Amino acid sequence: MRVGLAQINPIVGDLEGNACQILECAQDVDLLVTSELALCGYPPRDLLLDRSFVEKTARALDNLAEKLPPQMTVLVGTVTPAPLGYGKRLWNSAVCLQKGEISHVFAKHLLPNYDVFDEQRYFRSGTELNIFTLVLQDKTIAIGVTICEDLWNDSELFHPLYDHNPVAELAQQPIDLLVNLSASPFTIEKQQVRERILQHHAQKYNLPIVYVNQVGGNDDLIFDGNSIICNRRGEIVARARAFTKDLLIGDFDLEKRDFSSAAIANYQEPIESEVWQALVLGVRDYAYKCGFKQAVLGLSGGIDSALVATIAVEALGRDQVFGVLMPSPYSSPNSISDAQELARNLGIKTTTIPIENLMTSYDRALKPIFADKPADVTEENLQSRIRGTLLMALSNKFGYLLLSTGNKSELAVGYCTLYGDMNGGLAVIGDVPKTLVYRLCHWLNRSVSFPFCHLVPGTIVPAQILTKAPSAELKPNQTDQDSLPPYDILDDILFHYIDRHYGKTEIIKLGYDPQLVDRVLQLVQRSEFKRRQAPPTLKISDRAFGTGWRMPIAIVSRHNN
Repeated sequence: MRVGLAQINPIVGDLEGNACQILECAQDVDLLVTSELALCGYPPRDLLLDRSFVEKTARALDNLAEKLPPQMTVLVGTVTPAPLGYGKRLWNSAVCLQKGEISHVFAKHLLPNYDVFDEQRYFRSGTELNIFTLVLQDKTIAIGVTICEDLWNDSELFHPLYDHNPVAELAQQPIDLLVNLSASPFTIEKQQVRERILQHHAQKYNLPIVYVNQVGGNDDLIFDGNSIICNRRGEIVARARAFTKDLLIGDFDLEKRDFSSAAIANYQEPIESEVWQALVLGVRDYAYKCGFKQAVLGLSGGIDSALVATIAVEALGRDQVFGVLMPSPYSSPNSISDAQELARNLGIKTTTIPIENLMTSYDRALKPIFADKPADVTEENLQSRIRGTLLMALSNKFGYLLLSTGNKSELAVGYCTLYGDMNGGLAVIGDVPKTLVYRLCHWLNRSVSFPFCHLVPGTIVPAQILTKAPSAELKPNQTDQDSLPPYDILDDILFHYIDRHYGKTEIIKLGYDPQLVDRVLQLVQRSEFKRRQAPPTLKISDRAFGTGWRMPIAIVSRHNN
């Protein structure tokens, strides 16, 4: 039996286009499996509250069934109406298509409601065992069907979040193959976790497993693909390509009831490579799916804008990226020359718009109101807001996607200006801590050559950008460390607070100064109103400042204990 894993890149709501992608994969296999909600695109979010959308999805499913080869069985991830009764009106389903019609509808059992997932808002849980049979060469193959989260509730691996384990329940039945339709968003090193889970289930239940994951960027989420075929011994025998569409085919031996291929190595990819590929895909798909062909960003001569520009060039092509230099009286000559050298290395067009005269105009207009008050952060922020206004004007006039260049460390503690450098349609590195920004740039210089720019390693990010002290350059001789602790210390505190959910006392026990910890945590809390108004942020960590971050703005300080 030939099994195909259709690792497609769906667009949310593009029913016809997604169906075409599935049809393109329907070639020379007996069983084709798509990813979760592949037909409607994942995550559809509140589109599911629109009954006409659900009806259109049903019609698209019928049309797909008619067009598929009649001898092929296809499991399609889609939304279906749940039977009348208590609970939500919809199922997150795997629909089995055979001979031009729907033969089975299998509902997802476990509905995640944490981080970016909100499935209990839309779906009702399935309760029936999801099993069907295929007859090939006079052999009957029993196949158990699970959907994404259904794999993730084994108490030997995790603290269980649900009262039952669909995999264990299916394994008690005489099934020969377990399949899983997933839309599992990328986070750093998540693929290693997925493979451990699949290997655990295969060995524990003596079952081969097919795991199909979505690929592509949809809004803030990035899906890395990496679909897997695992034999009953828990060995990975095939893996689809990462961060690109693919059709992975495996041969299931009907006699041995197992996949016949030899084992391959477990997934191993440097963090820098994973993050780079994810961010490039995220920018490319966000631009394409939102209708943008070109992007614009401010080039300050700093490391953050250098990384974002480099990602944009790889994602969109050097002719589609436009850099803007906006020097002020406080911009050092080196910052200007560094930005220009980066632009030459990348081969992108730039323009320079000095902002000194605009600063003077603002000062003149505000002087009567500010009276004799001394200059402070207000005037510093005006510089950032002038730059943000200029970039938005270019975006509006020419239809550019404005890329915000702030990193996660800055967003966490509010070291950014609302309606200034936070302006943009997409925050490319808003989930990348500053220390990882440096790691990525060093990795780029020694590891990567660019198909668009034909650069050789070592000539991408200018060396002086990597070595100079980071600075917003909003006043004379300013550096980030005037206001913030060193980034290695700051990022570690932030990681334990944001990603690990440590409290103040727990972080202090790691050896950090209590006053410093208290200050950092207070900055995080006080900056929530800024993050609430930030552009969508590409997610690469377990806890990004995006749809999965749900902190209140108005809150009594929790950091005194």
